[in-house]
Parts: sequence; structure tokens; C-alpha cells
Amino acid sequence: MSIAEIDLHSALKKYFGFSEFKGLQEEVIKNVVAGNNTFVIMPTGGGKSLCYQLPALIKDGTAIVVSPLIALMKNQVDAIRAVSEHEGVAHVLNSSLNKTEVKRVKDDITNGITKLLYVAPESLTKEEYVDFLRTVKISFMAVDEAHCISEWGHDFRPEYRNLKTIIKRIGDDIPIVGLTATATPKVQADILKSLGMPNAVTFKASFNRPNLYYEVRPKTKNVDADIIRFVKQNEGKSGIIYCLSRKRVEGLAQVLQVNGIKAVPYHAGLDAKTRVKHQDMFLMEDTDVVVATIAFGMGIDKPDVRFVIHHDIPKSIESYYQETGRAGRDGGEGHCLAYYAYKDIEKLEKFMAGKPVAEQEIGHALLQEVVAFAETSVSRRKFILHYFGEEFDNETGEGGDMDDNVRHPKKQVEAQDDVKTLLETVSKTNEKYKAKDLVQVLVGNSNALISSHKTDQQPFFGIGKSKDPRYWMALIRQVLVARYLKKDIETYGVLRLSELGQEFIKTPSSFMMAEDHVFDETSNDGIVTNVKGGGASADEKLMKMLKDLRKRNAKKLGVPPFVIFQDPSLEDMSLKYPITIEELNNVHGVGESKAKKYGKDFVNLIADYVKDNDILRPEDMVVKSTGTNSAIKLYIIQNVDRKLPLDDIAESKGMDMSKFIKEMEAIVFSGTKLNIDYWIDDILDEDQQEEIHDYFMETESDKIDDAIEEFDGDYDDEELRLYRIKFMSEVAN
Repeated sequence: MSIAEIDLHSALKKYFGFSEFKGLQEEVIKNVVAGNNTFVIMPTGGGKSLCYQLPALIKDGTAIVVSPLIALMKNQVDAIRAVSEHEGVAHVLNSSLNKTEVKRVKDDITNGITKLLYVAPESLTKEEYVDFLRTVKISFMAVDEAHCISEWGHDFRPEYRNLKTIIKRIGDDIPIVGLTATATPKVQADILKSLGMPNAVTFKASFNRPNLYYEVRPKTKNVDADIIRFVKQNEGKSGIIYCLSRKRVEGLAQVLQVNGIKAVPYHAGLDAKTRVKHQDMFLMEDTDVVVATIAFGMGIDKPDVRFVIHHDIPKSIESYYQETGRAGRDGGEGHCLAYYAYKDIEKLEKFMAGKPVAEQEIGHALLQEVVAFAETSVSRRKFILHYFGEEFDNETGEGGDMDDNVRHPKKQVEAQDDVKTLLETVSKTNEKYKAKDLVQVLVGNSNALISSHKTDQQPFFGIGKSKDPRYWMALIRQVLVARYLKKDIETYGVLRLSELGQEFIKTPSSFMMAEDHVFDETSNDGIVTNVKGGGASADEKLMKMLKDLRKRNAKKLGVPPFVIFQDPSLEDMSLKYPITIEELNNVHGVGESKAKKYGKDFVNLIADYVKDNDILRPEDMVVKSTGTNSAIKLYIIQNVDRKLPLDDIAESKGMDMSKFIKEMEAIVFSGTKLNIDYWIDDILDEDQQEEIHDYFMETESDKIDDAIEEFDGDYDDEELRLYRIKFMSEVAN
């Protein structure tokens, strides 16, 4: 069938109702219809699926589509069935089908009804499927999410590695279409090699999303507060917040909810019904924000997501690009905000510890790219495009000012001589080092690799020791983006000189280098997280006044000071400056009843202090916190009310006694009564109870270690902690 015989535009209109192709779609489809091997690199939202769906519908035979995601296959099958009169036009062939369903799929293919057959790579290893597919006409094989074939791809699947062999078994001359939304030059080379199609026609759409604004902020203790503030500033807009762990997803979703934000959690640990419900709520705008692990968003076609926040930095630039790519698909605003702390990178490195060495090396290299992206001060857009092998055109490129680094530029210094030194060092070391080793050569630190090449005996070793390693690493990043250096594709990460770099050595020119961001514990780089500057520390003067007030009130009421508020609560007050009872509820260890019972004098004192000292109260400090364990707390209160044995309650929640007592303490210290007399009466007689009661009444400290010392070991830690719960319930609450 020649292309001339097919009017692609009328087919597009007939099946999909569109009158125009997007971007490269038409060229790609012509190439697929002509039966050529085709490689398509098209960012999320670019209309990748149509590139194989339309050719499949108009060509003879059945197209096989290999996809790693069952949910995505189902969505696509439903979509294709909706545009055809035959339900059998598209089928899924995977492990979820029973014998009858498999027979129906085979019959529809044999009878020429099925145009698209979606399979997981594992299904193609089954002998019976391979034998069957050899007997029918296959129009072409499309490998979706083709980056899964490469160990350097962000979602590597070993089973993808065998696809070339499997395709050959089904038929020698089946045209192949590889498709991916994110692929670095290294991954692109891997895909073409692994699918055995080095001569494929490659179509690459631009990775530039000009409407997305990229921003990285330091991740501090107040990250939740900063997120709440950001979401409230974007009230009514749809957004996705990505976290790495399910626990964090649940916790953050709750914090957002108690702060009046419509948010739902989404992760693989929720049952399918809840996941679908939360996804639908987001699509139907019954909720504004989804807090999710990366499981969310695959195949979600919501065009008006206005912000994507990364609470935790992702494992690779590909993941980051794919997840931020879910913002602003309609061309409208899309704010991509990531929180970065090097601690998170270290955590991700620990997760890799048990993996094979080769996998660890790749994982580390990908993580270092993420570090470079976060810490760089060059245009983030240029950095991302460079990563995917694309150059941003300063003259015609759109969205050039859409990132924090361009809008708030760092100081620049002339670095012409240092660039020349750097490039000459790459040349003199025969282009064999990766960035981190090259930096060691420059500053004069040897390691096993450097000494094995005898580089530490060369006259240029340590030529750059007047500058610190961080400076050289920043310069390497900027020289890479400027394309004077490139990373070798075969031995990924090894730095090579480009033609531009060789030119620079011969005729150096001005090179303005921007200082990198510094994201360390003490850094105040980026947003101000605490009005008093630095890290969050208690206001010592206020703390003293609060302690004096607590002492006076305790005397009046005839109770020990800790009964009113414990020290950690006073410290939190001197950080958050609560001036209403409602705000006092947000203070650590202060519940509603406690705030009402004892709080009035405290908030009045703080309000006067704030006024007299002109203190600008940071809004982000008065964020309502949520007992992430509120369900556990409720469970404990209900079961203590039913007088169930405490050890049984603890066991039912998989806690040891110490942890369970800690949960009860949190309940009681924040002002809720727990009547555990039925348990205390079992473990302590009347005299013992009276003795401990008198001790707590007379002491100024509620520390258990002090009590153990006072009683000379007559009572153990558990007995004293349990009695203190009874004491606080009766006296304080």
C-alpha cells in the first residue's frame, strides 16, 4: 500500500476527529506507513501514541504494541475501541486473561479485526503466543516507553532486553517503531542498538516546554509550611505533589487537609478502588491537589495542572522531566517547584546499596546529574535541554526567562583562564576521566584510578589547587552546557573535548561563570525560612518569660509546672509566637482542651511580647500540624475506654510496650484524659501509687530518669511512665 493511496488527513479526521497533525506526527506516520524502521523521541503530551495508532488502523495486519504498564494499555485499548465500530479492533494480551478471553483475542486477530494488540514484554516470552503470532500478518512492532530497554533509562526493565530476539522469532522483516518521551543521547544510542535498528529514521521533537517555570528551593525543616503557603497562593488551581515514600504521601496529604486545602493521597499501597476514586476526584476537580508517589500521572491526561511540586528530589533528570511535564499541557502556566537537600541524595544512594555494582554506578551517575541540576546557577531550561542533547537558541528559543536562575541571577566572574586550564587538563590526561576524578587531578588529590594512570606524577597535577573542588565542579557543569566539553556515549560520564573546546584552547575568549547555589544545613540560599535568620531556634528571652509565667500559674493552681505545659511545648511557642488559642493548638504537645484550659495567659504574654519587640511573625510558622497517627490515637482512646489490657492494644497495632506508652503519653500530654486506673491497680498497690503521686506533685521535673534515681530503682521505667500518664490525666487534664 503506497502512501499516495492513503489520505492521512481524512484518516486522522475519520478515526480521531482532528483536522491537523501536531508537530512531527505527520512525518513520523508517513515513515511508519512506508514500512521503515522508525525511532520517535517525543516529550510527554506531544501526541506520541497517535504515531503508531493511526498507521495500525490503516495498514494491513495487526500491529503489536509492547508497553510496560497494564493500566496504560487498558486506557489506550478503551480509547481505540471508542473510535471504531469493532470492539475487537484493539486487544490486550497479558497474564490477566483467562483461556476463553485468550481464544477470543486470537480469533479476532486471525479474522483481521484486530489492528492493535497491546502486550507486556513478558507475554512475548510465552511459546504459545510466539507460535501463534508467526502464523498471522504483523504490520509492525511498536515498542512504547523504549527507554526501558537501556540500563541508563530511568525505568530500566531487564525483560525489554530480549525484544530484538523475540521480534526476529516472530518474523525477520517486521518493521520496528521505538518510542520514548525521555531519552538522553546515551539512551538513544542504546535503544537503536538493542532493537537492532541502527539505520532507523529518527524523529526528535523539542524537549523545550516554554510555559513551564522551573524553581529549586532549599529543603528545610519548614518544608511543609512552605508547601502550604505556595498552594494557598495558588488557591483553586490543580497541582500534583510528588513524595518518594507512601508514609510521606499520607502525612503531607493530612497536613494539607487540616490546613484547609482540598488534597488526597495516591500511592500503590491504597486499594484499587480508592486510587481510582482519588484519580477521578482530581480529574473532576473535586479535589485541588494530589499528593502522590511516582505511580501517579502515568496516562493522566489533565491539561490544566498548574503546578508540580517535588517534596523529594527525584532519582534522575528523566524522572524529573517526565513528572514536571504533567504541568501546563494546555500551554497555560505551569510552576515546577522542587525542594533540594543533599541529605535526600544520600538517602537515595543508601537505597542502592544492595544492588549489583554496575547498577549502582549508573544510579550514582544519574543522581549526580540531579545534584548538578539543583546546584547549578545556569538557566535550568538550558541545563535540561542540554541533558537531552538539545541546544537552546537564545535568539528564537521560547521561555528563556522561565526559571529562578535566570530571573534571580547569581554573581558572575570572568573564568577564561580557568576554562583554558580545565580543557587543557582534559586534553593532557587523554580524555579518560569523569568529572569527579578530573576535579581531583586539578586540586591535586590522588586516588587509585589517578595513580594507576600515573597522572599524579605529571607536572600539571594540582594545577588548580588554589580553588576548591566545588568551584571546579561548578565550572565543569557550565562548560558542558556551553558545549566545550561533552560526555562520551560509550563510557558514559567520561569527559571529552568538543571541536568548540579545541578551538577555545587555541583562541580563548571571555567566559563568565556564575557561582553555584550552596544548599547546606547553614545555608540561607533561596527562601528565608525563619524570620530571625539562620535555622529555627527558640527565642531565649521569650522562653524565660514563658517559664516564669508557667511557674507562677503552677503555684496558683497548686500543681507542678510541667502539668501546665512541658518544656518542648514552651520551646515551640517561642518559635511560632502563637497569639490566639486557635494558633496555640498548633504548638507541639498542646491539644485543644489544654490550650483552652491553660493557654489564655500564655497567648496574651506572647501577643504583648510580639508587639513590644516589633517581631514579624512568620506566617509559615503557624501551620496546623496533624497527628499523622491520629487513627492510632483514636484507636487507643477507644480501647482504653473499653478497658482492654494495654499489652493487647499494643500488640494489635504491632507495637512494643515502650512505643505504645509513648503514643499514650502524646495523647495525655496534649490534654486528653486516658483513664488507665484498671491497669495501674493491677501493677501497683495503693501505697506505691500514693508514693509516686506525691513525688510527681512535689517535683519540678517530670523526667523519668530523675524519678528512677529518687526511688533508688524501686520502680522500673515502664511503671513510672504509666503512673505519670495517670497523674497527668487526673491533675493536668
